[in-house]
Amino acid sequence: MSPNLRGVFYSLMSFGIFATHDVAVKTLGGHYSPVQIIFFSVLLGFPLVTLLLITDRSDGNLRPKHPWWSTLRTLCAVVTGLSAFYAFSALPLAQTYAILFAAPLLITLLAIPILGERVGLRRGAAVLVGMIGVLIVLRPSVQPLELGHLAALASAVFWALSSVIARKIGSDERPAVLILYPMLANFVVLGIALPFIYKPMPIEDMGLIAVIASFGFVATLFIIAAYRNAEAVIVASMQYSQMLWAIFYGFLFFSEWPDNFTLVGAGVIMASGVYIVMREASAKTSDLQPVLASRARPDTGTMVKSSLFGLIKPSQKKLP
Repeated sequence: MSPNLRGVFYSLMSFGIFATHDVAVKTLGGHYSPVQIIFFSVLLGFPLVTLLLITDRSDGNLRPKHPWWSTLRTLCAVVTGLSAFYAFSALPLAQTYAILFAAPLLITLLAIPILGERVGLRRGAAVLVGMIGVLIVLRPSVQPLELGHLAALASAVFWALSSVIARKIGSDERPAVLILYPMLANFVVLGIALPFIYKPMPIEDMGLIAVIASFGFVATLFIIAAYRNAEAVIVASMQYSQMLWAIFYGFLFFSEWPDNFTLVGAGVIMASGVYIVMREASAKTSDLQPVLASRARPDTGTMVKSSLFGLIKPSQKKLP
């Protein structure tokens, strides 16, 4: 099997596991606050993250070299997690994914002022077309926007901002700093809020919390293996396989079936995202490759992001 085919296999495995992770999030979200779900997911995830941090051989301490950017990114991760977990509980799986897939479009836009990225006419047009796809999914003139829609949009926005900031400071900061600060923020901030919303959890629901923590960890290992074997553009494109899992799981577990507007809008968004990824992969189009560097899953501060270990370096260009 060629390296690219191995990468496709590993990435499809990873995104399938991530989709199963999201089913557990949605199942628990029908009974518990995102605050409680994320808090215990982080608590159970700490030992797993420690196993990966042992491999970090970079010198230095845990003080961020860019404290303000690190603080903003940490806040973005907390908001991203709370918003995404709520959106999964409030919206159909396929619709949630469709809105979250707008993040690569927003990353392209935010990279202009933050990274100094030059976006040409073609990528700019792809962003515009993708945004039209978001409007097709939401249909604001036909149906009122619910809190779940706003949460999914907020998650996409803050995921994009977090990813761009990580691209800006990632070459200077230790992976441990970028991983631990969002997790610690979730643990402290949500721990303070937990007594006000806590509901006792039976053992089977704690088991689903363990599924969220362990599946996020295992899926990350698969995505790391995927990027080590295949070209980044191939792996990044595989993220959209999660839509197939969303349709399947939504029908199987929640009696959901996406309407035609969701399917059409998602198709437009995904096509735009794939085009942007392919344009970034062209050496003459993007030096910074902000979307390829985002690694396809939101940074919620509940799991490790493969990109933070420097396993894949889309560009070695020094950022301002």
